[in-house]
Amino acid sequence: MSAFSGGDRDHTSDRSERACPAQSAGGLRGLDRHLVSLVAPASFEAEHYRMLRARIEARQEGKALQVIAVTSATIGDGKTTTAINLAGALAQAREARVLLVDADLRRPSVALQLGLDDPRGSGLADAILDPERSIESVILRRLPLNLGLLTAGRLPPAPYEALKSPRLGALFEQARRLFDYIVVDTPPLVPVPDCRLLARWVDGLLMVVAAHRTPRKLVEEGLNLVDPAKTIGVVFNGERRSRSGYYGYYHAYGRPPGRARRPGARSPAHDTLR
Repeated sequence: MSAFSGGDRDHTSDRSERACPAQSAGGLRGLDRHLVSLVAPASFEAEHYRMLRARIEARQEGKALQVIAVTSATIGDGKTTTAINLAGALAQAREARVLLVDADLRRPSVALQLGLDDPRGSGLADAILDPERSIESVILRRLPLNLGLLTAGRLPPAPYEALKSPRLGALFEQARRLFDYIVVDTPPLVPVPDCRLLARWVDGLLMVVAAHRTPRKLVEEGLNLVDPAKTIGVVFNGERRSRSGYYGYYHAYGRPPGRARRPGARSPAHDTLR
């Protein structure tokens, strides 16, 4: 992640003390190296997500951003990687309980990126369609840190109708009582209307944009589809910045003293959100 543009439309309860009943992380295989908040939380690359976390934590304005949706204008912009890394960064706070939700009921990818053994197990869709299920019963696993995971589950034949159900709002209310932060990976805004349904139940929305690739017209169209009061900002993915000036200073500041990067070596920070 290379940039965060916060704020405006101009382009930009009590918590349960019960532990999350997630299974062990034994079903997780080797995590993708781009999930730096989980595999390398002390790395310079992970600092980008802590910067985003700091912006979210500081943006109180009378109401905490407890439920945060991460979306994009179209597919392939890196929203799922951003959602996973943001959840990991928030969960680095020892006292924070964080839930990562895959709410893309058409093309879910959180479980796949995390290398889950059974990505089609019970999840959000099952809890929506079965009123007897609590949200606790479908939180499948516990990731590193204080991080719970709710996969998309078994995909329904009519995703829009499932997400339109008031049952979804009840599940989010349950999650609010159990977790301090809930990060929701949503479908992209322009191709399908699903994210606009999910936006009713979130406190803020981040849009991920693939720098130099996502057409500006699609970005503007996506931003026009959501409530400007809920738009937190835009995350630019894959932007290549010069090492000079402030960024060069910040990059050097992020390294331990005496551990200079080899001349000509390239930081993978710019490629984190592919």
